[in-house]
Amino acid sequence: MRNLSLFLMLAFTLAGCMIGPDYRRPVVETPRTFRFEEAEAKDLVNTAWWTQFGDPVLDGLIESALRENKDVLIAAARMLQFMGSLAVVRAAQFPQISGAAVSLYEGATKYTSPPWPPGTPHTFWNLETFLSASWQIDLWGQLRRATEAARADLLATDEARRGVILTVVTAVAAAYTDLLDLDKQLAIARQTTKSREETFELFGLRYDRGLISELELRQAESEYKEALATIPLLEKLIAQQEDALSVLLGRNPGPIPRGRSLDQLELPAVPAGLPSQLLERRPDIRQAEQNLIAANARIGVARALYFPTVTLTGTYGVESTGLASLFSGPARMWSYPGGLTVPIFTAGAIAGQVKVAESVQQQSLIRYQQVILQAFREVEDGLIDQAKSRKQLETQREEVVALQAYASLARLRFDNGYTSYIEVLDAERSLFNASLSYAQTQGVLFRALVNLYKSMGGGWVIEAEKLTAKGQPR
Repeated sequence: MRNLSLFLMLAFTLAGCMIGPDYRRPVVETPRTFRFEEAEAKDLVNTAWWTQFGDPVLDGLIESALRENKDVLIAAARMLQFMGSLAVVRAAQFPQISGAAVSLYEGATKYTSPPWPPGTPHTFWNLETFLSASWQIDLWGQLRRATEAARADLLATDEARRGVILTVVTAVAAAYTDLLDLDKQLAIARQTTKSREETFELFGLRYDRGLISELELRQAESEYKEALATIPLLEKLIAQQEDALSVLLGRNPGPIPRGRSLDQLELPAVPAGLPSQLLERRPDIRQAEQNLIAANARIGVARALYFPTVTLTGTYGVESTGLASLFSGPARMWSYPGGLTVPIFTAGAIAGQVKVAESVQQQSLIRYQQVILQAFREVEDGLIDQAKSRKQLETQREEVVALQAYASLARLRFDNGYTSYIEVLDAERSLFNASLSYAQTQGVLFRALVNLYKSMGGGWVIEAEKLTAKGQPR
């Protein structure tokens, strides 16, 4: 007994050892500022930024997507999977106890050899019950490293879930603004088509009276047909956009309600932040770091295979021929064996496992660095995208105003006989194309701001996460 106590004391002392490298966050070189940051940027990355659009319908769509989107639900279910995996791995650090009971009914005839003594029953019950326990002493920290890796896997999965939430919110906002953009383009196409149809009908009457040539009539007809052809194309794009947005909402494809028009939406403010803050804000960066932590811990798991494994087991039980005397009878059984496993020759298998673990850790480190670089690029691209789109939009607005004046003057000159209809056609064609381009750039600007909030991450993901509660699996 004394030897066992000394052994256990030594085991617990050695159990404080941890084979393998402890994790330290890699040093990351971050730029001090973003090259294209805005002077009027505001610290809004921790708020529900989509409410800045001022459209309650969009707010409702985002809330619905966070409850019903299938990717969000899958990510939540995957969290439960890794919670279970952590529990399984962690349990190996503790003693495992199990119980069993055996009931055996035996019998024999009087003709058995040797014959049974007189008065002995030819049939009887044999009952056994026992407890068994086993415990692998974690001398070198192998099980603790495995638990550390499993915990990091769980946290990485949690960050991946937040990344899905981030993607779904921004995807719904971008899809909705794209839909309103297509709505505006369709309204412009219909308005232009109606105007050209009236002109074509008027020219038909003039042609019947011999006031204009067939050339002018066909010019008016071609412009009318050109505008008319854009309507089914835009209607197709709108229907497809509604279907795509429906899937994001976790619904069957169908129509999407509208709130404000594109012109009525408020432009969200430009979010502010420093490059170094991305390391804590973006779920994909935090996920990559947790993957690195897990890979680092698994080096210790692999290296621990070089060392002996000590396992303690024990069994205690009772035996009786009757249930009433099962626990009061004299029959007892017990054993307390211990096992020591030492790797002597593995033909390089353990060295191979260590090399694999170290290689995976290096890949995870490079991946972590790569994700950070990509994050910096996305923020820079988002900042320059929204800045230049604003300037482009302002220039296009001025172009539309100028072309409206040009088209009005050309029509006036034609009505008074100072020019041919070709000048009117040129002016109206230019105005139509410029109006469509202006609407498209409006959509580009909204999309750029949405992507900028996505690239910066932030506490708003936590706010969005709260809205997923009703859709989570239990």
